Amino acid sequence: MEPLGTWLFQFLLCLLQYQVAAASSSSPLSSFASSAHLLCRHDQRSALLQFKHVFTIDSAASFECYEESYPKTLSWDENATDCCDWNGVTCDGLTGRVVGLDLSCSQLYGTIHPNSSLFQLSHLQRLNLAHNFINSSIPYAFGNLASLTHLNLSFSAFSGSIPSELSLLSKSISLDLSSFRLKLERLHFEILVKNLTQLQELFLYGVSISSYLPDSLTNLTSLTALDLSSTGLLGNLPDSIGYLKSLNYLNLAMCKLRGSIPKSLGNLTQIHELDLSENGFSGEVPSTLSNLKQLTQLIFYSNNFEGSISAFVELPMLKHLDLQDNNFSGGFPLWVVNSKPLVYLQEFSLSHNSLSGVIPPWLFTLPSLEYLDLSSNRLTSQIPEFQHDLPLDSLDLSDNKLRGPIPKSISTLANLTKLFLASNDLSGVVDMQTLKNVEYLDLSNTNLSMLARSSVNTTIPNLRVFYLSSCNIEVFPDFLRTSENLEKLDLSNNRIHGQIPNWVGFIGKASLWYLNLSHNFLTDIKQLPWEKLDTLDLRSNLLQGQLPIPPPLMRNFFISNNSLSGEIPSLICNASSLNILDLSHNKLSGAVPQCLGNFSSFLTVLNLRSNGFKGTLPLAFAKPNTLRSLDLSGNQFEGPLPRSLTNCRSLEVLNVGNNKINDTFPYWLGTLPELQVLVVRSNRFHGPINTMMSEFSFPKVRILDLSYNEFIGHLPGWYFENFRAMKNNTKPDEQYMSDTSGYYHDSLIVTMKGSEIELVRILTIFTTIDLSSNNFSGEIPNAVGKLNSLIVLNFSHNNLMGHIPESVGDLTRIESLDLSSNHLTGRIPSQLTSLTFLVVLNLSWNCLHGPIPHGRQFNTFDSSSYAGNIGLCGFPLSKYCEDNRTKVQPPVLQQEEDDSNFDEFTWKIVVIGYGCGMTLGLFLGSLMLLIGRPKFFVRFAEIQMPKKVTRSRRMVGDTTDSIHVFYELETNCFQVATK
Repeated sequence: MEPLGTWLFQFLLCLLQYQVAAASSSSPLSSFASSAHLLCRHDQRSALLQFKHVFTIDSAASFECYEESYPKTLSWDENATDCCDWNGVTCDGLTGRVVGLDLSCSQLYGTIHPNSSLFQLSHLQRLNLAHNFINSSIPYAFGNLASLTHLNLSFSAFSGSIPSELSLLSKSISLDLSSFRLKLERLHFEILVKNLTQLQELFLYGVSISSYLPDSLTNLTSLTALDLSSTGLLGNLPDSIGYLKSLNYLNLAMCKLRGSIPKSLGNLTQIHELDLSENGFSGEVPSTLSNLKQLTQLIFYSNNFEGSISAFVELPMLKHLDLQDNNFSGGFPLWVVNSKPLVYLQEFSLSHNSLSGVIPPWLFTLPSLEYLDLSSNRLTSQIPEFQHDLPLDSLDLSDNKLRGPIPKSISTLANLTKLFLASNDLSGVVDMQTLKNVEYLDLSNTNLSMLARSSVNTTIPNLRVFYLSSCNIEVFPDFLRTSENLEKLDLSNNRIHGQIPNWVGFIGKASLWYLNLSHNFLTDIKQLPWEKLDTLDLRSNLLQGQLPIPPPLMRNFFISNNSLSGEIPSLICNASSLNILDLSHNKLSGAVPQCLGNFSSFLTVLNLRSNGFKGTLPLAFAKPNTLRSLDLSGNQFEGPLPRSLTNCRSLEVLNVGNNKINDTFPYWLGTLPELQVLVVRSNRFHGPINTMMSEFSFPKVRILDLSYNEFIGHLPGWYFENFRAMKNNTKPDEQYMSDTSGYYHDSLIVTMKGSEIELVRILTIFTTIDLSSNNFSGEIPNAVGKLNSLIVLNFSHNNLMGHIPESVGDLTRIESLDLSSNHLTGRIPSQLTSLTFLVVLNLSWNCLHGPIPHGRQFNTFDSSSYAGNIGLCGFPLSKYCEDNRTKVQPPVLQQEEDDSNFDEFTWKIVVIGYGCGMTLGLFLGSLMLLIGRPKFFVRFAEIQMPKKVTRSRRMVGDTTDSIHVFYELETNCFQVATK
């Protein structure tokens, strides 16, 4: 037996080794040196093995991992004695207990229960389970791991509410619970930040919080990193944020914060990265932000900040400055305090603001600048010359008011690969040789002249994207001959004539996937040789001959508004990847191939509008399919609608108008859950449309056009009760109906005051019912008044009887109401004067009587709105009312309000004219000045010229006919009254 002194000496020596080892390490988890290492305890080894067997290994469980994932637990050998050597395991060298467990990105798939063996590792200090798939809520037992200093459960598929027991982890230094599947209750959030006073890092990115920042946040005085982005935080940013003076990283992006930035934010003098993007902040940025001298990243994009940007140039350490999509105004500071401002700045984005004035020359001398985006502002002047050694890689100055030539010094920018100068007033000739290193080039909508027939030595070998739209070029630029790597080419809206040259087929033959040659004067295209072509746009040319067959991998094919003829070849069904097929407005004819209904499982848009197709509709739509929009209007299709349309569960738009379809009302379409637009106008549909079958409710229909058919019977009161999309009390977002890619927008023809108007794009807030020109009878159902989102209602040219329901006065958003040419009796309800958006009213050729209501919009309608109603009296008619022998005088209008509305409408017409061409815009403006101010036109459509004016069946031109109609009207009204 060794003497006591010797044993004590060895013990003290061992303890000294441990202290030295611990002191020399920055981590509290440092183990003994190998000479002092102890095997892990049996209970710890057993707990780890039990935890391992809870999970299966699935590579998809860690597919979003930021680093390479691998199954760490596969190295956990049950026959191995020392678990401290297992992958991801760290032990205390003195006790042999597990103090660290890193299983991040380990492809674990399974569940952790509150009684899991994991919680037997009670001495854990660091635990990382990030980027796995642990399909359970966070167990409350995590709160029992009292020694935890670092806990990372981010993006591991935990769901549900974060338990309040996590606030018991009082030693926590770093806590990362980032996830889009978790929720943190307001009270638990307050308790968490109140108790975890030692926290240095708190990451809750994506967690649903949806509450205000708690005042107890000031307790976290040691906090260096705080990420609450995408949490739904509400309210203003409190002044108390300035108490977190140790912060060097703060991310509050993509929340619902509003108001101004508190001046106290300038107290965060240690901060390096600050992100407040995609919120509702407003007002000027406080000058105290100039105190943040250590700031390297400042990201404020997508807010409502305003004022000057001068203060930002006083932040000397900035590398990344993003202020895009705000309301900053004024100009750049032409001089700066420091002789070398922003010397470290690499990325600078100010796009989509209201900056004006000149681009200061010093901006193009910043020695580290690699990315500069000043697009969509109001900048004027010429583009300054560049410093020759500027490392600029990307420059976007598009959509400004810049003038003059492209600086010659641009050829000295050896690193420049992206240049966007579109939509400016630039001038001069572009020598493409100076841009030989560019990969992405957009010169669209400028006055620049191209050296189209350049020297054969002019090549841009690395050109991948080239936009030259709206530049008045007449031939294909020669320098493109050698662009073998081209991926996207846009030469639309030019004056290119004739046949597409054969050599164009060799441009990017193996790489081109987007080609836009629309709105030119091309007459022929021989072939489509591009192997990877995804989108081809040949709209609005002069193409003739047979329809070219798209290659098998193409997804979007636009060839509308040409002069193609002949039948659709059945070979088109080999293009099995098509998503959009638009053949509208051509001269195609014959029968449609039967395969066209199910040739592509990806097809979302099929548009055959305005051709000469004949025969029955043979389209057999397979189930399931992805068809969203089907337009067969303006052809000569016959027979019934195919019942296989019920397989189109994603269908939103169905337009079969202006054909010869002979069928009864397709009530069975009411089962389509997404159908919003149903147009069957100008066909041979017949019979009643009323049904009491509740399963056919058309739940989302908001545009219904059954006009110019042979329907009979009473109006479908039951349908009006169930048109839920027309009864929405909350105003939806204004968006255009289109495919998800944004390439295609649905269009529609509507009837307005006898004119057919084409809505080139349909807003999602546009709602209309047009049942005109049929043989409907009976009364107008009261249920019509429940459709309070309705914009246009047209029941004209039917055989409707009875009174106008007072409930029509509940259509608070209606702008056009046409009940003309029926047998309606009684008085005009005074409730209609509450329709303050009403612009078009037509009650003519009925049997109405009594005084015309006056007030609000009714003071703006002329006598044509009431023509043919022999019993009506009062303004604006010349007939006196019996109870008042003096003619009812019009009320005095408020000139200021009227002028305001008038100016607004006229301004909108000019805007539309800008998009359609100045001549057309001025014509439309003049036309609208003559016929009134139909606000409806402007709000809901980009308007094309009326294609056809339809004359009322009961309106006549000469005096003789007028007398005859008057006699016939009097007789009809008498018959209605006696009934």
